[in-house]
Amino acid sequence: MSIIQVKGAGGTVGLDRTSFVGARTPHEIQAMIKPLAKLDKLMFTKILKVIVSAILGTKPNYQSIQTLLKENLTEETFAVIYCGIDKLVRLALKIPSASLRKEYFLQDLTDLQIPAEFHEDLATCIFGPVRAQIDEQLTSDRPRFPSLEHLDWRVDVAISTGVLNRVLVRGVTMDMSLSDGSVKNFEMSVSKFQDLRFQVASVLSEMEKLEKRSILKIKD
Repeated sequence: MSIIQVKGAGGTVGLDRTSFVGARTPHEIQAMIKPLAKLDKLMFTKILKVIVSAILGTKPNYQSIQTLLKENLTEETFAVIYCGIDKLVRLALKIPSASLRKEYFLQDLTDLQIPAEFHEDLATCIFGPVRAQIDEQLTSDRPRFPSLEHLDWRVDVAISTGVLNRVLVRGVTMDMSLSDGSVKNFEMSVSKFQDLRFQVASVLSEMEKLEKRSILKIKD
């Protein structure tokens, strides 16, 4: 938890602000603090590049990791540092760049006892030109349900059944084409179809009202 000093008409006021890693520091970050203090900047930069490449889709192999190991950096220590930096970077990337200010980010790194010589490399990763590419990759990798690509519907009339010779009951048949290539079919009564139309129209109306509220608009 950090304290932000805000100057106003009544003087300076302290406001609580939660770190980008959350109210409680994750175990992976806590575990890496001590070995990270003994790491040189060149090795830190190399590990950070491997992490960024992994986020962008290029997974590291064992041979590439072996080239980073030195006599004073065992595989166990490397794993602790790698997991800690990876956790820290991913938590920062979860926050939209417009919502996380660089000065607050740097202050959080200081509070986490991240050596100052590593701050600029981390800030470049979170706020630099590669951020747009990272955001795009994270969005494409996000697990999600298939989206609706196309919807067809038709009205069918049941003329008769095996029990009754004359029924004349109307029903609506829906055909949904999804983004994963599958097609879903289901039937509903006309009254249920009208209810579905009403509910969808209500949701769209509420979404339009929410979009007009200033609280949801990002301002500089």
